[in-house]
Amino acid sequence: MALWRARGKGQERERLAALAGEASADAAVAMEAAQVATLDVAAPKTPDDGEPAPPPAPPDLTAAAFFDVDNTMMMGASIFHFARGLAARKYFTSSDLAGFAWQQVKFRIGGREDKQGMQSSREQALSFVAGRTVEEMVAVGEEIYDELMADRIWSGTRALAQMHLDAGQRVWLVTATPVELAAIIARRLGLTGALGTVAESVDGVYTGRLVGDLLHGRAKAHAVRALAAREGLNLRRCTAYSDSQNDVPMLSVVGTAVAINPDSGLRDVARGRGWEIRDFRTGRKAAKIGVPSVLGAGAVAGAVAAGIAYRRRAI
Repeated sequence: MALWRARGKGQERERLAALAGEASADAAVAMEAAQVATLDVAAPKTPDDGEPAPPPAPPDLTAAAFFDVDNTMMMGASIFHFARGLAARKYFTSSDLAGFAWQQVKFRIGGREDKQGMQSSREQALSFVAGRTVEEMVAVGEEIYDELMADRIWSGTRALAQMHLDAGQRVWLVTATPVELAAIIARRLGLTGALGTVAESVDGVYTGRLVGDLLHGRAKAHAVRALAAREGLNLRRCTAYSDSQNDVPMLSVVGTAVAINPDSGLRDVARGRGWEIRDFRTGRKAAKIGVPSVLGAGAVAGAVAAGIAYRRRAI
């Protein structure tokens, strides 16, 4: 009986991961189409650094690159920086944010994921934005990117992304961060788009529920497969980049996998499978970003749980 229940729970988690991946791919395609519709098609994208864009390469329509965000494209966790910005705007308090960070540190040090706690976090994730409009959160995300994220981009990883763009390939971010925030980061970096966690909204207003699950672990692999099917990509010609062992499923679905600033688990896997390893960190930088970089698996859920605590006190 216990084995049957465990198998059922595993199937349900896989179903939610697949649903999250499909929803993320749908959102990425829709956002890309909307962005193209608002751009002057004669003008190539120009990243935030103001450098003129090189002449576009002939499009390579069946190859693409997928980049994790936290500690791969950006120093630390994007959702942590986002939560800091929200706390500064009184969406919740700094003490709530500190409590969240400490819980994540304990989780990483302990090395085990409490299934009951993660389920509770999944149910709470993003509920603090219930009743707020997507437009409002996107506007806030734009401000927070400028304030707290723009100067935390790894130049080495950004150069790798540009290498794919220069070859005519499309480049997507893949992250557990809310898809609207992920799309802001992608656009500011001049990338194609982003796959991220999808929060349900009705008529432009968040309901406080997720579509499926967090875009984490196996859900990222589902999202990449789903996007490849929609965009006509040959996954064997695609490349994926990440820092975390949690992203081995995503790294395993493409033809080329690269470990960027890898944690010890991913470093071991990369060596065993012959994957390329690149590390852009120095000892000092690694120490400086220590707290944000531990916020991997449950980052979205944990961050917004602090927001829930604030809302409950306010009621």
